[in-house]
Amino acid sequence: MNRLFVVNKPIFRTSNGYMGYVKRKYGTKKVGFSGTLDPFATGCLIVATGQYTKLFQYLNKTPKSYKATLWLGANSPSLDIEQIDSLKEVKPFTSEQIAEILHSLQGELSYYPPKFCAKKINGKRAYALAREGKEVDLKTITSTIYDIKLINYNHPFVHFEAKVSEGTYIRSLGALIADKLEVDGTLSSLHRIHEGQFYFDDEKALDPFTHLSIPRNSYTGEEEYLELGKKLSLEYFEQKNEGIYLIETSNFFSIIEILDEEVKYRFNRIQKSEGIKVDKSGKKEAY
Repeated sequence: MNRLFVVNKPIFRTSNGYMGYVKRKYGTKKVGFSGTLDPFATGCLIVATGQYTKLFQYLNKTPKSYKATLWLGANSPSLDIEQIDSLKEVKPFTSEQIAEILHSLQGELSYYPPKFCAKKINGKRAYALAREGKEVDLKTITSTIYDIKLINYNHPFVHFEAKVSEGTYIRSLGALIADKLEVDGTLSSLHRIHEGQFYFDDEKALDPFTHLSIPRNSYTGEEEYLELGKKLSLEYFEQKNEGIYLIETSNFFSIIEILDEEVKYRFNRIQKSEGIKVDKSGKKEAY
């Protein structure tokens, strides 16, 4: 079964561990997800089954929006509530002070990822090294903070919302806010609202081909050539510029790449989902 949908990941479950529940619920062995959420985080997690697991890298998943709570005075090496090692009383701030600091973080932002993250260092996950007490040497990364605003300040908790580029670490964003306030701070809650156009909506099946970040192209040759994976000639494509394109036949979707005047397959014969129906006008609709 090919299916693309969004689940609402619960708290204190790993993204990978939650897939066991998804497999049992939908009776499938092949399932994948995109955009790992930390165990303490909740919210939008994009899930696919069957052949649709091949499409994650082509989905339009940015910008992403999050709601988070920063606990002032709490310290945690993982920058979340899983490893809090100290609590201090801190003086209250004004909402105006906090809002000004949040506003100062908008735009391009360079920072260090959390030591407890999934980035690999010499083939091993950073969080695994950190848990072993080993040195974690991560390089700075750059993210775009499209918007960040104060939702509510109820000392010592700062509730904020942020719209960010893909790959942004909200735990690090919380640490930067605490640093600017010159106090300890760690996230006590994190909820992903959406990724691009992906929102949680009762796990309804989605048409992935309306959520791709690649353009469509038209193939005017024999469909059999495409469906059998035969070599394709550039002359039979409407768009001949270099790039990656989605191609549709009567029964399948394919993703091809035009490079150096040659056509290469990225993925071929992605079967159209049973969860996609076509109305009389030819419009596709997920159900």
